[in-house]
Amino acid sequence: MHALHPKLIDLSLGRLQGLLARLRHPERSLPPVIHVAGTNGKGSTCAFLRAIGEAAGQRVHVYTSPHLVRFHERIRLAGTLVAEAALSDALEEVERINGAEPITVFEITTAVALLLFSRVPADLLVLEVGLGGRFDATNVIEAPVATAIASVSVDHMEFLGDTLEKIAFEKAGIIKRGIPCATGLQAPAALAVIASCAAGLGAPLLARDAAWRMERDGTGHVFTDNAGRLELPPLGLRGAHQADNAGIAIAALRAWNPPWLTGEAIARGVAAAEWPARMQRLRGTLAPPPPSELWLDGGHNAGAGAALAETLAEWHDRPLHLVVGMKQGKTAEGFLAPLLPLATSITAVREPGQHLAMSVEDIVAASGGVARPGPDVASALARIAREEAPGRILICGSLYLAGEVLKADADLVA
Repeated sequence: MHALHPKLIDLSLGRLQGLLARLRHPERSLPPVIHVAGTNGKGSTCAFLRAIGEAAGQRVHVYTSPHLVRFHERIRLAGTLVAEAALSDALEEVERINGAEPITVFEITTAVALLLFSRVPADLLVLEVGLGGRFDATNVIEAPVATAIASVSVDHMEFLGDTLEKIAFEKAGIIKRGIPCATGLQAPAALAVIASCAAGLGAPLLARDAAWRMERDGTGHVFTDNAGRLELPPLGLRGAHQADNAGIAIAALRAWNPPWLTGEAIARGVAAAEWPARMQRLRGTLAPPPPSELWLDGGHNAGAGAALAETLAEWHDRPLHLVVGMKQGKTAEGFLAPLLPLATSITAVREPGQHLAMSVEDIVAASGGVARPGPDVASALARIAREEAPGRILICGSLYLAGEVLKADADLVA
C-alpha cells in the first residue's frame, strides 16, 4: 500500500472520496456518528463515548489511531476488535477496487473501516480524526449527530500550521452546519477560532464553563448543563485532565440525546472507561516489586506534558522516576519542561523497535542535561531498581514507545 502514494501523509479528501464512490458510498450507510478531533484527549474522549454507549446496552463501532500493538486495535465492530479474516477480506476488496490509483495508507485503511462499519449493525460509531480535521480522511461524513474537539495545542506543525490559531482552524474543520459541537478547556486563541467556525456554520457550540460544567466532588465529579445535574463516580481513566474529556463526551451525547441515554448509563460508562497507555498501571513482568509502581502514558507534546504535570503534582508522597522516549520531530523541550521539577530522576531511552525514535542524546539535551541515558527501557528499569529508592516509575513521551512497552510486557506475561 505504501507504494501507491509517494507520501505517508498527504492531507486531502479527493482520493478517498473517489474510492468511496467506487465502493458505492459505505460512508452513507453508517449508524449515527460522533466525530472527534483534538490534539490531546481525543482518544480518551472516544473511550468515554464508547463506554457510555456500551453501558446503555448499545452496540458501538470505534475507529481510532494509531494502534499500539496490533493494527486490529484501530477498528472495533459493535464492541469487538475486528477479526483477522474480516480485516484481511476487506483489505483485499478495497485494494482490488482501488487498483493502482494514488492513495495514502491511512486513506485506504479508513475506507476499509467505513466499509466494515457499513456492513455490521450498530447503534453508534465513534470516529476519531487521524490528523488535523479539515482534510483528514475521516472528514467524509456529511452529517454526524455531534462533533467533539478535545484540547488543542501545538503539534504536527509541518501539516497543520505554525500557530495555535491555524491548528485550531484545521481541527474545527470537522464542524458541520447546524450540528452541535462539544469542546472542553481550550486556550483563548484556540477557542476563539473554534467559536468563529461554529458560528459561521450555525453549529451550536457546547463549550466548557459556558454550556456545561464539570466539577470535582469528593472522589467523583458533578456534570451540569441546561438538561440538569449528574453526579458521577470516580472516572475509569486516571488523571485530572480526564474530567475534561469525560465532560466533552457527555456534552456531545446529551446534545444528540438518543432515547437510550440515561444518567445511570453515563455514570456507569465513565467509571468503566478504559484506554491503553493513558496513565495505565502496568502489573506484568516489567513491573518492579512492591511498593514501587510502574505506569505508562503515551502523551508526547507540550499540552500532554502540562496535563501530565497536573496529575504528577499529586504524586509527591514518594519518589518519581521518569523514563522518556520520544518520536523524531516532536518538541521534547516543551513536553519535558513542566515535568522536570516534579521528577526525582529522568532517564532517556530509545527502544530498538520504536518507530522514528528520537535519539537518547537529543532527549538528554532537551532536558538541559538532567536526563541520564538509558539507553533502553529494560536498562533504565534495572538501573532504577538498583540505585533508586522505591517509588513510582512513569514511562512516557510517545505512543510508539508505549506500544513497544506493552508488547514487551505482554510477551513476558504470556
